[in-house]
Amino acid sequence: MPCSLSEAATGSRTPDGGTTARVYLVCASGLEPVDRTLPPSDAATGEAGRVAVARALVEAMRERPSQDERQAGFTTYVEEPLTVSAGREGDPEGALRLSRQPEDLPPAALAQIVCTYAGADATSVGGTVVLGGPGKYPVRRYVCDEGVKERPESAVPTRSP
Repeated sequence: MPCSLSEAATGSRTPDGGTTARVYLVCASGLEPVDRTLPPSDAATGEAGRVAVARALVEAMRERPSQDERQAGFTTYVEEPLTVSAGREGDPEGALRLSRQPEDLPPAALAQIVCTYAGADATSVGGTVVLGGPGKYPVRRYVCDEGVKERPESAVPTRSP
């Protein structure tokens, strides 16, 4: 069955000391959640911890799908180079800055990031994701709704920051 993984396939990604997080990958023209293990973090709580989680989630999305995941049809559009940093002075609380403008990413990559971040307490703000790029442009508040999950190649909806 496409886009379906056995429990053994998902459970095999849990090494000692890491935490399991749900990330979204592309499968059958939609977004589907898979579990990834994030490495243990020495980061402090608060802003540093939030940014560390955001970075670990990007790395987890960028990770090449396992053989079982590839056979089930999963792929990722999140590619290097892409880094995450804290928001700048004047950005709303909870903002994250990417090393590329979000609208310059492939739509499916942005959808993966937004839906993954929206599902993580450390990276969502009231169910939305506040992202900006390296430029002087203001951040945007992105929403992961069923439309994004069903059609990740479409534009990701935004709200006012």
